[in-house]
Amino acid sequence: MGNPVSQFILKGFSHSMGARVFAFERVAADRSRIAVSVTADLDLTRRYGISLQELPLLCRAVLERSDEEPGRRAFVYTEEHMRLHAEGVAARAEAARQRKPPRRPAGEQGGSGWRGTLR
Repeated sequence: MGNPVSQFILKGFSHSMGARVFAFERVAADRSRIAVSVTADLDLTRRYGISLQELPLLCRAVLERSDEEPGRRAFVYTEEHMRLHAEGVAARAEAARQRKPPRRPAGEQGGSGWRGTLR
């Protein structure tokens, strides 16, 4: 079995020159804690249609993917990350649009053939 994965706790955020900086705590398997941060450019988030409510989870995903870099403390949610996220959202929306709608009974009184007529 490999190294246990760290957990990340969102501690807050601040603004810095057009970016939102999310402060997290990395909680290691031994329960030690290290402060880490992820910076996201707000102009880019608007360009890719990413809402501010989504950003904390998306930034945490950056930390989870970078768990093999335990000494690093500052990360960036890059334009490439945003582009991949936007493409995934678009692909899921297209798949949902192409799904066939649920089948409806032929008549307004579906099943009336086996129920008999109502009086």
